[in-house]
Amino acid sequence: MAYDLITMGRIGVDLYPLQTGVTLARVTSFGKFLGGSATNVAVAAARLGRRTAVITRTGEDPFGAYLHEALRGFGVDDRWVTAVPGLPTPVTFCEVFPPDDFPLYFYRQPKAPDLEIHARDLDLEAIRAARLFWVTGTGLSEEPSRTATLAALAHRARSAATVFDLDWRPMFWKDPGAARPFYTEALRHTTVAVGNLDEVEIATGEREPDAAARALLDAGVELAVVKQGPKGVLAVHRDGSRAEVPPLPVDVLNGLGAGDAFGGSLCHGLLAGWDLERVMRHANAAGAIVASRLECSSAMPTPEEIEDAITAGEVR
Repeated sequence: MAYDLITMGRIGVDLYPLQTGVTLARVTSFGKFLGGSATNVAVAAARLGRRTAVITRTGEDPFGAYLHEALRGFGVDDRWVTAVPGLPTPVTFCEVFPPDDFPLYFYRQPKAPDLEIHARDLDLEAIRAARLFWVTGTGLSEEPSRTATLAALAHRARSAATVFDLDWRPMFWKDPGAARPFYTEALRHTTVAVGNLDEVEIATGEREPDAAARALLDAGVELAVVKQGPKGVLAVHRDGSRAEVPPLPVDVLNGLGAGDAFGGSLCHGLLAGWDLERVMRHANAAGAIVASRLECSSAMPTPEEIEDAITAGEVR
């Protein structure tokens, strides 16, 4: 049976401080969580009842073993999560200064295993058969992951919904200025592009939301989703439909997982065939719920929690 969703990209261990408003120099205790944007999107969609799997790689170490256990616990298929001998599983620390300051510290040296995905190891038929396939900009930042990502997209050949999460992390690129041609190539093979204002500017050169959405459509996608932070989200479809949805009011505790919850819900709504505004309202609510919680993966909301938030018009 085909998967509802296969994601491909980053995985790691998130170590979040259990004290807020404190620098890492003074934090005394941490919580350990499954992390990585593509992985969290698979977790979020699984929480909403979807059959999901992730393609990624870990270190051959205890943190790698933990990530396998966590994926299975969340109901995400880990058959394509393999170990890279000699490379450590990545660890990410953050600082939590609500409502809008969450510095991230990535430990991905000498190289993250999730960038060691090889095209020859991909199950291309499973990728083509999945109802929805999700890739990220980080996967384009280094070889062999770059070639593998583009090979997966080319084989899928837009046979079904294919999402490109623009996922701009300049620290992952040896030459950030070289990114755009690879983004342009990925957009040729995808049907949906998702990104915030910084990310759409990297992909298209446009920062104004409507102009960026038009540029993404011109690049080949059918649906452009531009996240505008406090102004909400803009979604424009090639068929002329559009939705601009404001965010739900929320007391932000940690905004780092909100985009992944948004992504998982976006996938759920697209798979369900909802109209554009309903998809965006559902995704906005999912993101707001996770922003109100400390953790990311384990904070992904259930369908009931999302519907309650939409009905209430806020996250309580």
